[in-house]
Amino acid sequence: MTAIIRLRTLLLTIQRFYFLSAPEDGSKTDWAGRGEGSVRIEHDGDIVRFYESGHFALQSAQPSQTIPFSNVYRWSFFADRVSLHHERRGADAAVWLFDLVTSDNDGDVLISDQAHVCVDDLYAARLTIDSDGFHLDWTITGPRKNERLHYRYLAASTTSEQS
Repeated sequence: MTAIIRLRTLLLTIQRFYFLSAPEDGSKTDWAGRGEGSVRIEHDGDIVRFYESGHFALQSAQPSQTIPFSNVYRWSFFADRVSLHHERRGADAAVWLFDLVTSDNDGDVLISDQAHVCVDDLYAARLTIDSDGFHLDWTITGPRKNERLHYRYLAASTTSEQS
């Protein structure tokens, strides 16, 4: 089964996620920390929406400060790719992030076909499917940002956090 077909089936089982945000040398942001939350799924044909909500704990905050967040991501499936959009301003004003295509080197990996340009920063991703969910690793580079985000999405049947 191709990675695109496996991902489509897997997305419908996801219920929660964890993520780590790590600015690297030269980044002008201070978004180092850890987040976690839940996912509510809606699907209609070739479209799957993730309604994410949770809390982010900023590493530098003393005492520890958590920030609530919510996101809506739209996964649109095609024969040769998966398009990911962020619907933070609604479905009609969705922001295209990138298309994920099958990696030539690994059957369980999808990679961004092109980087998403946001002002002068570039967003790219690598999605790795495993037995109980998937990892989505973001790389953000540019004059303002040099960051790595690691998301771990887990299926409903998974009982413990794994990185």
